[in-house]
Amino acid sequence: MNKSLVNTASPEGPDAQARLQLVLHRFEAARKKRAHWENLWQECYDYALPQRGGFTGSAGEGQSQTGRIYDATAMDAADQLAASILGNLTPIWSQWFGLKPGPDLSPQEAENLAPILERAGKTIQDHFDRSNFAVEIHQCYLDLIVGGTASLFFEEAEPGSFSAFRFSAVPLSHVVLEEGENGVLDGVFRQMEMTIEQISARYPLAEIPASISKRAARDPQERFRVLEAVLPDGLAYGYHACLMEEGAEPALLSAGRFAQSPAISFRWLKSAGEIYGRSPIMTALPDIKTANKVVELILKNASIAVTGIWQADDDGVLNPANISLVPGSIIPKAVGSAGLQPLQMPGRFDISQLVLESLQSRIRHALLADRLAPVVGPRMTATEVLERSAEMSLLLGATYGRLQSELLTPLIKRAFAILKRRGEVPDIALDGRLVAVDYRSPLARYQGQRNVQNTLSWISSVLAMGPEAASAINLPQAARFLGEALGVPSDLVRKETPIIMAAQAAGTTNPL
Repeated sequence: MNKSLVNTASPEGPDAQARLQLVLHRFEAARKKRAHWENLWQECYDYALPQRGGFTGSAGEGQSQTGRIYDATAMDAADQLAASILGNLTPIWSQWFGLKPGPDLSPQEAENLAPILERAGKTIQDHFDRSNFAVEIHQCYLDLIVGGTASLFFEEAEPGSFSAFRFSAVPLSHVVLEEGENGVLDGVFRQMEMTIEQISARYPLAEIPASISKRAARDPQERFRVLEAVLPDGLAYGYHACLMEEGAEPALLSAGRFAQSPAISFRWLKSAGEIYGRSPIMTALPDIKTANKVVELILKNASIAVTGIWQADDDGVLNPANISLVPGSIIPKAVGSAGLQPLQMPGRFDISQLVLESLQSRIRHALLADRLAPVVGPRMTATEVLERSAEMSLLLGATYGRLQSELLTPLIKRAFAILKRRGEVPDIALDGRLVAVDYRSPLARYQGQRNVQNTLSWISSVLAMGPEAASAINLPQAARFLGEALGVPSDLVRKETPIIMAAQAAGTTNPL
């Protein structure tokens, strides 16, 4: 069980109960707004992620949840899309981000700072790789694709742990969101059920009410409701945890403040005026439900085709209860009677296969399974790779921009703040001016690859015009542009050419 999120203060004080009541009032208001989404989420999880036990996850663990699923196209496409987003946005064991000097630094300052920032970026990435980030972020991507909204809790591990980071993918049913100004998700409520031992471990300074302690003494495995709230408070975030049990007053367990929010919530698609996101499963839900019904009817028709529907004359000899339709069986009948005859079906159901293939194709298209699927052919040309990359960049452009602002940037800022407090990275402000984030994931580099191709084509065309035209090319600057577009580590790219650096050292304004 995780320890406390931060070294929170004791929940004592004259204003503690007043703040707690305000938090609970905001929670109830936010939960009422979320109630309008729950039926839609339930349908999406029933058809695309039934292993979760539906939206609420109320079914028992390990039980089969696919009894009503006849077509698994949506389930398979959702898994493929989640794996594709993981590989293209936050690939495992790969440097999918870095730190680089910001625009406010001079070229000399940037060149001196680049190696330090590159080492800091690798240190942060190393902590990500050693943590449970890969496991938990994949679960978040599944929630993102099915429910349209996902939440990841980013906690600091205990000193001496294998990694400084600890992540928890919070199910959508346990999260209530509050939207702030400009559509930013800055308020998060998390509902949990914990035993008394887990509560004591997570909130070591908490005073457990006597009634709860008595119930826990009778049944140590009894679980109690706990509500955690992370709400904006000026430039920081206020944190409150309280015990929510029916028939008892809410008890404040812990309170504190964060510089960066540990609750990171992000959305697939945001409609104007809505707090929660919309998912590709919601777009394809009519086709998913129809395909599921078509396959169900096909299976019923197939069972009729195999066993048949039979009719017989009631001649006093034939007893339908004693008939067994197995090979080699002998069915008695009266002399002159028709006996047992198959009932002819009024039509055929072959057209259903054409309808099903069309539905499955639209489901795969909506979930990008036909665009992001692995390469089937033995090889692809360079042009095909660029075209496929460009198409992927166009398809996921809006979604990637939202994920960059709602997931990647808060994730890296939170990681940088934790390691800066531990002294593992330099004490520099990650504000975009002095230090900026360099996104190096495959999805972030697709547009850069197209720019590289255009630049190289231009250089080749100019060089073919002859030496006089070639003088128009600034080769050192072009090399630096190619390095930035391809995600080359900033400490490998020299900001100034040796000629200019020597001229500046000699005090010459025009080295040529």
